[in-house]
Amino acid sequence: MSRSIAVLVTEGFEDSEYLSPVDALRAAGYAIFNIDVEPGRIVKSRAEQLPLRIDLGIDQARAADYAGLLIPGGRSPGVLRRDPRVLQFVRDCDARRLPIFAICHGPLLLVSAGVVRGRAMTGVAQIADDLQHAGASYEDSPVVVADCQLVTSRTPEDLPLFNAAMLQLLAEHHPPL
Repeated sequence: MSRSIAVLVTEGFEDSEYLSPVDALRAAGYAIFNIDVEPGRIVKSRAEQLPLRIDLGIDQARAADYAGLLIPGGRSPGVLRRDPRVLQFVRDCDARRLPIFAICHGPLLLVSAGVVRGRAMTGVAQIADDLQHAGASYEDSPVVVADCQLVTSRTPEDLPLFNAAMLQLLAEHHPPL
């Protein structure tokens, strides 16, 4: 059983939507692997306060190696959704029924990967139409858990509830020994 979490992240990610979930995951014993198009790059947050080293390029990432997938918000998901390899990785994670966690603009990556139809979801209000047009049922709630697999949330204010739902879902998928 993997205790690793894939984090799809690139330039312009939202600081708190990366740091808070990653800190919660690390505290729960998960290893974090930052994934972007190229390994070894340093990417900066939206506020340019947090430089982040990319561990793996998307060509090196395999869904089977992870216990879950985190997609922080900010401008990062909008950039990543243009790369078909990233979209395939998201589809592979979804097909393996890995827990997927997306906050704020993060669900846009799920829309582009085509994995939202028929699912209840939330996200920042500006993407409600995108979610609905892609076939999701949009809920204006702090956290929405769908299909015992997908956790979505709206904004940094919702992070405590998002983190709790994320850790609960991981515990259900990977109970402690």
